[in-house]
Amino acid sequence: MRNLNADNITDAVINEFSGCQDERLKTILNSLVTHLHAFLREVKPSEEEWTQAIDFLTRTGQMCDDKRQEFILLSDTLGVTMLVDALNHQTSDPMVSESTVLGPFYVADPPQVAQGEAIDWGVEGEPLYVEGRVHNELGEPLANVVIDVWQSDSEGFYDVQKELDSASLRARFTTDDQGRYAFWSVTPSPYPIPTDGPVGKMLEITGRHPYRPAHVHFMLMAKGYETLVTQVFAEDDPYLDSDAVFGVKDSLVRDYRLMPPGPAPDGRTLESSYRHLKYDFGLKKAS
Repeated sequence: MRNLNADNITDAVINEFSGCQDERLKTILNSLVTHLHAFLREVKPSEEEWTQAIDFLTRTGQMCDDKRQEFILLSDTLGVTMLVDALNHQTSDPMVSESTVLGPFYVADPPQVAQGEAIDWGVEGEPLYVEGRVHNELGEPLANVVIDVWQSDSEGFYDVQKELDSASLRARFTTDDQGRYAFWSVTPSPYPIPTDGPVGKMLEITGRHPYRPAHVHFMLMAKGYETLVTQVFAEDDPYLDSDAVFGVKDSLVRDYRLMPPGPAPDGRTLESSYRHLKYDFGLKKAS
């Protein structure tokens, strides 16, 4: 490995991976080196620009902790997350719900909540009632599906962004024998992804806005079925066509219908107006 130059260094690096016993890993690394070197030959970065790139990635890593994942934000805002999702969850079956990005604010093992309960602990906002069913590819109801939900509040903040004593606007439900789920929450609003880190700076200097349309996150898990990670967006949101993380799909857009005061779908009576979201999910059998 002497006298390496711009013409022969790629082959030299790939040759160094020839002894890798993990064939999948070797394929990935060889492809990474090939495409990364091709990218560098195309853009011909100066040494100063390459140092800036390394610094950007270093600062991205330094922003990550147990409540913040800046690398997910970077992946999301470059469209990488949605591309990985599209490559792994292609479906043309209208009975199977489409997936989208997980986002950086998911927290594992949220509080377990009974059907129909409220999850807006310590948070105020316009009431939102969410309900629906979960079914398989034949339209048959699926019981005991575990559903994790999480969302921002009416000001655009997730609980992990605020100094709350406990979790809020995130919970776990289990579908009943008819595949039904339901809960009370507050109406989410459009919000900017965190802009105080390197990803926010990247958006700023490239003239992009950081906003996401209002949505509720869902993760559905059932034995024998593929896990579904998705979101349901408000159809009147101004950012549907310019989502900062490219996550909107037509099948995931619904009316967060404004309802007048009075009887709600679960039988309780509200003295103020509220929103009603109804969405049914279809799961695909695991291969």
